[in-house]
Amino acid sequence: MQATILFGHGSRDPVWRVPMDTVAQRMLAIDPACCVRCAFLEITTPDLASTTAELVETGVRHITIVPMFLGVGRHAREDLPVLVKDLERDYPEVMFLLRPSVGEDARVLELLAQISLPAATV
Repeated sequence: MQATILFGHGSRDPVWRVPMDTVAQRMLAIDPACCVRCAFLEITTPDLASTTAELVETGVRHITIVPMFLGVGRHAREDLPVLVKDLERDYPEVMFLLRPSVGEDARVLELLAQISLPAATV
């Protein structure tokens, strides 16, 4: 069984997570059979460890982690890989795939450029 975790920073503002929840909902609309969860580094719950534990408990053995960071700062470069190594140690029976941050995807950057253009040029 396979699952995707959308991973974000977290915020005290509950509205902050709406775009990530929307991505998860869109994934389910596209493929109702997909298994997707959101997890957060700090402040917002659930965290990556508890989300992973819940998925493993349900029989998931392949987890793809998608960092929902536009910029690739310290959290994406340093903190997240350490968290994933801890998960690999704690769940040796699970295959983890850490994808690049969404801000590194040329499709995302192209869409942001198009969105940012004045309406008359689009």
